[in-house]
Amino acid sequence: MNAPSEYVEPISEIFESYAKAGVSVEQKGGYNPDEGEIPSHSTEVTVRTYVRKNSNLADIRSRIDLGIRLLSALSPTISLSERVLDEEEWEHAWEKHFDILEIGENIIIVPAWKQYTPKKADVVITLNPGMAFGTGHHPSTVMCLKYLEELLKPGMNVLDVGCGSAILSIAAAKLGARNVFGIEIDPVAVKIAKSNSINNLVQENVEVIQGDFTSMNIPVNSYEIVVANISSKVISESASELFSVIDPGGILIASGILSDREVDVKDNLTEAGFSVKKRMNEGDWVALVATINNGL
Repeated sequence: MNAPSEYVEPISEIFESYAKAGVSVEQKGGYNPDEGEIPSHSTEVTVRTYVRKNSNLADIRSRIDLGIRLLSALSPTISLSERVLDEEEWEHAWEKHFDILEIGENIIIVPAWKQYTPKKADVVITLNPGMAFGTGHHPSTVMCLKYLEELLKPGMNVLDVGCGSAILSIAAAKLGARNVFGIEIDPVAVKIAKSNSINNLVQENVEVIQGDFTSMNIPVNSYEIVVANISSKVISESASELFSVIDPGGILIASGILSDREVDVKDNLTEAGFSVKKRMNEGDWVALVATINNGL
């Protein structure tokens, strides 16, 4: 949809809340929100999201439409449009914008269709995102990767909640995790995550299953690191479940948090028993590191 640039944040929030498939922002002049750049307030932008065709499509579409109609009362220039894409068209669309990416000290994200000669210290993740969220370009994913590189010690067990393309699960395995358990609600993303694990030769260490984290009977105190790169709302609502599965000396890396929701997330984590020890921000996005026994 097209809109004045000052409406990027509320439109993105509407799309994120209901489509839950990521948001892209396009603006002439090279504005790139994944790099923390700030949009001009004088240029129209195009904001896109993707909604899977399933039984929930009509409900999601109506909720998005209502939110956009409310915004259009403030700015009549806001216009919502839609186009049907087939899966092949969506997958190829990624290839135009997904390049080799260096993150942290040694992590290198390489698209499956590109060539890269690694240096000795490189931790190379070959990725084909397909229709799954998670390319390494979004600030929330970048911050999780940086924290994994900093905090993960060889032999740790890792839980990846909302693993998407499995980029964080694969990174954890390549950084030395003994076992990584990825949970993803989207069946298409699960298929892609498993394929990416095989392509990175970590399928023996990474297990990905489809399901809702809050409804699973995961053994208590079973993971030294839990990564939840999801959303402020889900992190807050599942804080007690996240607390229960972490080892007493373990670490929670929580990301996908918009800065205006940071206080709420911290409050919910603290109420569940966590102690927030670190924070990182890129643009409007925040990642938190929390423990349950005053570690770090």
